[in-house]
Amino acid sequence: MGLVPNLAVVAAHPRLLNLIGSLCVGGVAAAMALGLPALDRALPAERRPPADRPYLVGAGVRLLPPEGALLDLTATRPGPRAGAVRFQLGAVRIVVVAGPFSGDLAAAERRLRRKITARRGVQVTGPQAPTSTDAGVPGLSGGYASPGRIGRFQVFLHRGIAVEITVSGAESDLGAVIDRVDASARSLAFRTGR
Repeated sequence: MGLVPNLAVVAAHPRLLNLIGSLCVGGVAAAMALGLPALDRALPAERRPPADRPYLVGAGVRLLPPEGALLDLTATRPGPRAGAVRFQLGAVRIVVVAGPFSGDLAAAERRLRRKITARRGVQVTGPQAPTSTDAGVPGLSGGYASPGRIGRFQVFLHRGIAVEITVSGAESDLGAVIDRVDASARSLAFRTGR
């Protein structure tokens, strides 16, 4: 019975109805504005992926994560046509990007070199060298340097999908983990049937 008179009062005063509706919408918006960021901060930004299960990068490309690496969820975006994943192995950052590419392997390597050298203070060091995955997909690799950091890059091309791998860190950190990173790169697998 207490509800009926209240509804009658509200119905008799449309502005009151608008006020109550606005307060409800404002309350929901405030809860989302405060609650979602708090929830986001409460969730971990990194997690350890299973080292024995291939991780989907995107565009049908998978690889085994480097042993002991953490997956950086803030910079990982797998997708059906393209994707990116970032691993952290101590102080070493590993970024893998996969997506469509219409050129040849040499053009894919030149594109990656341009991306690397477009960053301030970064220069490619030495010549490129051939490499390949465990499945025999050919690739090219090289190195780069910037103040306080060094890096390695690899690029692979298979049936119109290019995979770019960049690895960077301090020289001593990178030297300690490069074998695990190379093993991960060799594990690259491309979806068949494209």
